Formats: sequence, C-alpha cells, structure tokens
Amino acid sequence: MRYIYYPGCSAKGLQKPYDISTRAIMKHLGADLVELEDWNCCGATFYHSVDELQALVLSARNLALAERMGNNLLTICNACYTNLLKTNMYLKKNANLNKTVNEILEKIGLSYHGSVKVRHILEVLVNDVGEQSIKEKVISPLKDFKVAPYYGCQIVRPFHIFDDPEFPTSMDRLISWIGATAVSYPLKTKCCGGMLSFLNKEACLGLIKDLLQSAVKSGAECIATCCPLCQTNLEMFQEDVNKKYNIQLSIPIVPFTQLIGLAFGLSPDEIGLKAMLVPLKKKIT
Repeated sequence: MRYIYYPGCSAKGLQKPYDISTRAIMKHLGADLVELEDWNCCGATFYHSVDELQALVLSARNLALAERMGNNLLTICNACYTNLLKTNMYLKKNANLNKTVNEILEKIGLSYHGSVKVRHILEVLVNDVGEQSIKEKVISPLKDFKVAPYYGCQIVRPFHIFDDPEFPTSMDRLISWIGATAVSYPLKTKCCGGMLSFLNKEACLGLIKDLLQSAVKSGAECIATCCPLCQTNLEMFQEDVNKKYNIQLSIPIVPFTQLIGLAFGLSPDEIGLKAMLVPLKKKIT
C-alpha cells in the first residue's frame, strides 16, 4: 500500500504526536507513506469563509502536486480532509470553477485533472487495511480499556463518504479490533468549538465541558480523537473548564493512532505518547 501523505499544519506543530503515531503504525502495517512535496496549508477554517476562491486554489495546489506523485492523498486532519475533499468535488462538478482554478495554477506551472482520491487515515485503516490485518498485528490488546470514540463534526459532515453523518461507527469498530471497549458516547459528532477557541473562548469552553462530562459519565477512561484540533481543544482547555465551572475533570485525550500503536506493542516514545498533557498511564510500561 502506498499513499501520498499530507500531514497538514497542525501535525507539524501542536499535534506532532498524531503525525508520529500515524507514521509508526502505518510503517508497522507495511504501508508506504510518501510525504507530499512542497505542500501548503489547505486554508483551514477561516480562509474558506473570507475568500473561497483563493482557499480553493490553496487546496487545489496540493491536489495538483499529489497528482504528480500518485492518486491516493491521505491526511490525518478532519479540516484538511474536508477542505481537500470539497475542492476535489467542486472542481469535478463545476466546469467554470475548474477552468478558473486551473488558470491560476498555470501561473505557477501546475494543473489539476481530477484524478486524486482524498482519504482520511481512519477510513484507510478501516477499509484498506481492514480488521484481519490490524488484529494480526495486535500483540498487546487493550483489554478492559474503555474508550470514548470522538469523531468531531467535520469528518462525516457535510460529506459523509465513508460513514454515517450522525452516528458513525468506523472508529468504534477499530477500537474493538485492538481489544478495547468503545463506550456508548452520544456526543461523538458534536462540535468541540474548533477555531472558536481563538474567537470566543467562553463559548468554546461550554462545548468542551459537555464533551468531557459525557465521556466521563459514559465510563470512558480516555477519549480517542481523529482530528488534531479536537484533540488540542479537549486536552489543552481542561483546566480552564474546571476553573470556569468549578468542577474537576481530568481525562486523557488520545489520537486514536496512539492507541493502535500501544496495541501493536510500540513504545510510548515511538508513538509520541509522553507529550500528553493529561497522561495516559494505563498500559504504559
């Protein structure tokens, strides 16, 4: 298996552990990740609201670069996945937009012909790698480990390509394949506030509180995420939530790839586990 890998900006900064664990487990599974050469920001959340055409061009540039290298473009960020997927779909469906975007790309010696398939690491692990191959690599199953699978709001909305938009189950199934228990988590697709943490932190803290309390009430020992910004918000603002609402919440927020790495027998250093603000003590040796 060979994938062109688009890590995105978060994975090169605050969410480096997500990037490290992704590379580690994919290598362990025999998959070849080739980082996209000279990639740029996808436009994130803000830019698509400010100047949609320029934001689409940003993502289209990445698609054009990927087209030169292969046809499977894999990302680990929900926002990147949504932006790249949206751009890909818009360019295929709107001939005038396609023409305009390619005219801009031509100024920097690029063009895009629509052959790239945008993939999320979660979908790749579930659909390409599959249950049998993952179970074969598990040497330290996470028995009696209760995990709240948190998908966030963008991975299955608005483009529900590989899972249900309201009640996704792909991460739940993957969690069970590594021996852990996916607890019933009713807020699995509720927004964490995203970039709102920079604009209206107070409103964001309320959303985070609801997500954390729901996981604890469900009996979870940690929350597994598949989005770098979700992981950052839920982990970094726990102290602020406790102070604002006079409560005591402390629950580890783990990129789901780190849990897979643990089950594969990879060391905490190999999957960046020691960088967590709220330590995951169980199963670490």
